[in-house]
Amino acid sequence: MTFRSSRAWRTTLAVGAAVWLLLGTAGCSSDGGGGGTASASPSAPASAPSSPSATPSSPVFTSATPAPATSAPATAVTVTIKDFLFHPDTLTVAPGTKITVTNQDSAEHTLTAVTPGKEFDTGLLAKGQSATITAPSTPGSYPFHCDVHPNMKGTLVVR
Repeated sequence: MTFRSSRAWRTTLAVGAAVWLLLGTAGCSSDGGGGGTASASPSAPASAPSSPSATPSSPVFTSATPAPATSAPATAVTVTIKDFLFHPDTLTVAPGTKITVTNQDSAEHTLTAVTPGKEFDTGLLAKGQSATITAPSTPGSYPFHCDVHPNMKGTLVVR
């Protein structure tokens, strides 16, 4: 019975050590630069001592300090033209959002605001072409269509 208890204890210890090593190396390889190596924080002294007496219960890791968060880029908004339809045909965005429109049809299309000021217009897009438009700065509902195929319709909601 002592043999089995000893064997179970060694297995548990080996699994624990493997998990500890995997977690430790995963934490050290996340420096944001893709290089896979960690470096000391710029504010850390160049001769920062490492702990030679570190044990599995008290790991010591040196890793790069992440840069302070900046404003996150807006989520990419896309509209695809396919099968003589806008996908999606209704979208809601914030004022000033950039919207990429891609034509995947064999026919040429536009995505053009129907309103008198034509607040946005991709121009004529051939198969495979893309254009980027900017959502109006004034909140509201902006119907759009294809100038070439006016039965193709959609709505841009700006909030």
